[in-house]
Amino acid sequence: MSEPDEDPDAAVAVPIDGVLDLHHFRPAEVGDVVDAYLDECRDQGIAHVRLIHGKGKGVLRRTVHARLERRSDVRHFGLATDRSGWGATLVELEIGDRCVDGSGDSV
Repeated sequence: MSEPDEDPDAAVAVPIDGVLDLHHFRPAEVGDVVDAYLDECRDQGIAHVRLIHGKGKGVLRRTVHARLERRSDVRHFGLATDRSGWGATLVELEIGDRCVDGSGDSV
């Protein structure tokens, strides 16, 4: 029995935990996905977010950084300094009084 073809336009459920791997999305979708994900993180009080875009040629990284530069709720962002290096961007969101990290712990 064969598996039905997956709908490439079907919505993908993404956990809102402060880490988003952008390799699962088409490049044309990345900007909107980043905005929607950061909105959800902010709404849930998650201030520290890791966006994984990979190293490659830097196309996704530039797309992500361009979106982050336009958002008024981004306090700071920069490339990760751990082993992922320039394959991930760390984002700090302006949340207001309520602020938690991806684990749900207050920071």
